[in-house]
Amino acid sequence: MRTALEAGTKTHEVTNQAPLLTNYNLFSTDCALKEALEREGADWARSRLEEFGGLVGSEEAIRWGFQANDNPPVLRTHDRFGRRIDEVEFHPAWHELMRLSIEHGLAGLPWGETKPGAHVARAALMLVASENEAGHTCPVSMTYSAMPALRKQPDLLREWEPRVAACQYDPQCRPASEKPGATIGMAMTEKQGGSDVRANTTAAEPIGPGEYLITGHKWFCSAPMSDAFLVLAQAPGGLTCFLLPRWIPDGERNRLHIQRLKQKLGNRSNASSEVEFDRAWARRIGEEGRGVATIIEMVQHTRLDCLIGSASLMRQAVVQAVHHARHRKAFGRLLIDHPLMQNVLADLCLESEAATVLMMRLARAFDARDNESSEHGFARLATAVAKYWVCKRTPAHVNEALECLGGNGYVEECIMPRLYREAPLCSIWEGSGNVICLDILRAMRKEPESVACVLSEIRLAQGGNRYFDSFVAALENDLTLEVTEVEARRLAERMALALQASLLIRHSISEVAGAFCVSRLAGDSGRAFGTLPKSVQFRAIVNRAF
Repeated sequence: MRTALEAGTKTHEVTNQAPLLTNYNLFSTDCALKEALEREGADWARSRLEEFGGLVGSEEAIRWGFQANDNPPVLRTHDRFGRRIDEVEFHPAWHELMRLSIEHGLAGLPWGETKPGAHVARAALMLVASENEAGHTCPVSMTYSAMPALRKQPDLLREWEPRVAACQYDPQCRPASEKPGATIGMAMTEKQGGSDVRANTTAAEPIGPGEYLITGHKWFCSAPMSDAFLVLAQAPGGLTCFLLPRWIPDGERNRLHIQRLKQKLGNRSNASSEVEFDRAWARRIGEEGRGVATIIEMVQHTRLDCLIGSASLMRQAVVQAVHHARHRKAFGRLLIDHPLMQNVLADLCLESEAATVLMMRLARAFDARDNESSEHGFARLATAVAKYWVCKRTPAHVNEALECLGGNGYVEECIMPRLYREAPLCSIWEGSGNVICLDILRAMRKEPESVACVLSEIRLAQGGNRYFDSFVAALENDLTLEVTEVEARRLAERMALALQASLLIRHSISEVAGAFCVSRLAGDSGRAFGTLPKSVQFRAIVNRAF
């Protein structure tokens, strides 16, 4: 018998591998997102989304995402002569991603665009950008979210809103007055307090009308190379919100000292830091003692972005899993032709579309809430509900999608490990699960009209599915009772599922809506992904997704 070597057998011929997924349009391949853009009032931005989706899906932009994560930021505290500079050095790929996103309006679009639906358009852009690389969207999100807080201080708003709305990115560390655009970070939490910001010990000493010197240590300062930061500190009148610029008006560096960068599970391309303020100059936003009330609008917007970020991870995980299954063979046929794999993929697709439609509906509420009380009430409660549930579902969802790729999904050359590391972040950022659920209870008690607004949205689908009708009837009954703290998570989950089901019944194809209701709302539904009933039309669901 001749050996393989003697026979000239090729031992390193690569076969049965999925091709790299590059040079595709992340927007035009997403049916649910395209439909939602039109439905929620931002179809005028379609050409912008199509252009951006193609850019972000290009081989070059995908490479930037890998490069930014393979070369994490580096802290430079001093220059060669011993002078403090407190700068973070990023790989050029990071700056390319920042430029691409900011110039396409991810930070400033709603503040410079007068057309209705600007928050919807921006949410769709944010979803697409985060699919490629989520780390850089953190400073983008904070810049976007800072504007509602700055509206509490008109003089600061006049100064900073044009810089954000300019949608121009300048990575140079120089005074904001010399730059065409600006980014804004935040430094709220401290070692001893965490989510309990009222335990804040940073001190604010007044030195003039609206001017203070800030002294203290912040445990988390996100995006420390931003041009300014929203900061909470204890003023004589109590906990207060401030805008602390990197440079003071005379052109000198502010006394903001970066102590170290956090070594994080995920989000590695983005710099998160500990900072010390040593009598750093800042300007007050709002009244003394009203820091939490001032900052809450920023928090509401960043929670929307947590929802968007989680939906984007789900979406990219689904795309990678479906792409792999369409090209990889096992046991004599393509993976996607195996019924059990179809079940898993369809289930993942359901979860992803449900997250997308809920996110886009909430973005419309952010557009309309200043003029419509019902939208204000809906946004107040539904944002917390959606943030809790979708962010909770993401880690398990991405894990299941990674499993679809097997070992190929577990190596760093694949995007899946990065998605998996990123998946828990949005559950933690802007309030972990318990904090969010306590806020849900607070909203229900202090703003009971918000419950009515959410139920009104849910009821729009009544009569569309028997599992849905039964589920909503039980939910409505429970909402008439006093909800205790220990029951808060279960209630948040059920409200989120009812909202998602209502939106899918009204706006998706019947195969998606029916499968979601029978698998999420029926009493005998499975616990893991891939446990859909055999009556579900798997192919129709997967084909719609990608």
